[in-house]
Amino acid sequence: GPSAPLFPETFNAILSRAPLLISVESPAFANNSSIPSKYTCDGLDVSPELKISNIPSNTISIAIIVFDPDAPSGTFYHWILYGIKPSQPLTLPENIGRAESIGYGVNGLNSFGRVGYGGPCPPKGDRPHRYIFLVLALDIDSSWTPGLKPTEFIERVKGHVISYGYIVGLYSR
Repeated sequence: GPSAPLFPETFNAILSRAPLLISVESPAFANNSSIPSKYTCDGLDVSPELKISNIPSNTISIAIIVFDPDAPSGTFYHWILYGIKPSQPLTLPENIGRAESIGYGVNGLNSFGRVGYGGPCPPKGDRPHRYIFLVLALDIDSSWTPGLKPTEFIERVKGHVISYGYIVGLYSR
């Protein structure tokens, strides 16, 4: 339930030595506030616009992992996008697309078993779940094969995360 740590243990291996420097904002929702239903399974189910800044100058690629640490069966991954070229600042537009390779990067597999973004869809009646939009700066090119599982991706970036940042959105049905 909502007492789960924000970052499940899986992430310790990649975040433990990286500083929290990156700023992540969305015009769609403020940090720790409700995600509008447009971006969820109750609405259009499109990804929200993200504005990313304070990216370290030695960054070679960026990745985004969106997950719910409050899901009943453990961490539920809603989106993983990797191989993003850094720019300063970096804006990812709304509704970025679910193709394996899109102009901005490469989509991995979410916990729904699909490639690309899958919006919040918590069990009805649950208290609000937290959705973490985590941005990773990597010192390697991560434009790998599309469709990687988040756990496979996390394995590959061990020792390569040079900084991170995140925004938290809330949603209940």
